[in-house]
Amino acid sequence: MREVNLRSIDLNLLVVLSVLLEQRHVSRAAEVLNMSQPAVSRALQRLRDTFADPLLVRTAQGYDLSARAQLLLPQLNLLLEGVEQLIEAPLFDPSKADNLIKLTGLDLDIALYVPQLVRRVRSLAPCMRFEIVPQQVDHFTALDRGEVHFSLTGLEPAVGADQIHRMEVDRMSVVCLMDADNPLAEENMTREQYAAAAHGLVSITGRGPGVMDEQLARFGLSRRVQVRLSSFMSVADFCEGTDLIFSLPERLAHYIARNRRLVVRPLPAQLIQRQVVFYLYWHQRHHRDPACIWLRNQVAELLREGVFTPEGAVIPE
Repeated sequence: MREVNLRSIDLNLLVVLSVLLEQRHVSRAAEVLNMSQPAVSRALQRLRDTFADPLLVRTAQGYDLSARAQLLLPQLNLLLEGVEQLIEAPLFDPSKADNLIKLTGLDLDIALYVPQLVRRVRSLAPCMRFEIVPQQVDHFTALDRGEVHFSLTGLEPAVGADQIHRMEVDRMSVVCLMDADNPLAEENMTREQYAAAAHGLVSITGRGPGVMDEQLARFGLSRRVQVRLSSFMSVADFCEGTDLIFSLPERLAHYIARNRRLVVRPLPAQLIQRQVVFYLYWHQRHHRDPACIWLRNQVAELLREGVFTPEGAVIPE
């Protein structure tokens, strides 16, 4: 059997061959291909050399297919159809899609936003599946490794940002969460009162001071962190019935305070900082994935409809 070196073959000739075998005439093939007749004749000669076969043979009625060409034609049509499907952007039908979408994020971030997304997807793409992957210390490692499709976080990537895309999901101020009987709940705190209070801190990375510590340091103040947690989900249990106060993004604070003897109060005016912004992140590898594009469009639609307020949470105007 003759060994074929694909690198030596101009695959564009296969398109010419398909038309030649269908038309069985060089001039008609040239017209269909919008090529000159000499160019198609040269292509036919190259094809004859490649296949070591005349492909088109002259008869009394004109040209006809050689025995080899008769075998080639159905195979060639299947091959070209396959190439078109390979190159053509795949279609996405949500009603039939059974894609597994993996998301990562902090427990409360996921609880705030993802249930609304899943409810929407369940009505439009009932076979699509979701997996919530535990958040790593580095929020973007799983994205970079291709272990998840999306990450929901208020942090920003320290490296590899050129390969990361994002969509803003929410933005909010930082507020104080405390027990309803905390004396600080009755008045607007000064920065000195805030610094002197007993603080709880949710530390995602487990390293370094919190943002509020840096704010206080600008005024020569510091605070006492009495309890350091690694999760938002247990904040209410530590805060209720104690003198601890937690400084949290507003929507998270209201979510945690639901059905608990907890209240949300503003930060001292001098400590108010820029808003916390939550983003949905994804890596370049999934940027053009049809399922991921569709899912991002569902998030965008939810944002336009304004349905991302947590159920049961009372967010002041």
